[in-house]
Amino acid sequence: MAAGWPEAAREAAAALPIERLPAFEWFASYHAVGSELDPAPLAARLTLAGRRLALPVTLGPDAPLEFRAWRKFDVPEVDAFGVPSPPADAPVVRPQLVICPLLAFDKAGGRLGQGGGHYDRTLAALRATGPVFVLGLAYAGQEVERLAMEPHDQRLDAILTENGYTEVRKD
Repeated sequence: MAAGWPEAAREAAAALPIERLPAFEWFASYHAVGSELDPAPLAARLTLAGRRLALPVTLGPDAPLEFRAWRKFDVPEVDAFGVPSPPADAPVVRPQLVICPLLAFDKAGGRLGQGGGHYDRTLAALRATGPVFVLGLAYAGQEVERLAMEPHDQRLDAILTENGYTEVRKD
């Protein structure tokens, strides 16, 4: 399976059982970097279902991500890490669903990201203020048997790949 395989992104989006997700208005997606699975088809499906899209903004190397509303006519600006993001005047929002990019995952909800701990800090901060459902988006081939997890590592609630949807947390 090649990185950037567009059919995998469409298949993953089609496989999501929206009715099994907790209720949410805002969801956070991401701009795919490197070999990350493109979330655009999934974001389009959720938007068509009436949900509202936010995108992350990296403010600094040790800061949690900030989620800003993505508006149809916004012109992206690059954040502190050079990733296209909503402009500074976009409203800051708190998503109830976060689509999380992955380099690797395991069936227990362990995730390996790009490094730097941005999603771990962000998810911990969100979970401290209320419920948030974390959906890992990856290619099925990125699954590993087991990831070594540290106390600060934030687990996924579910995983979505081109092969289907798997819930992993029950607490």
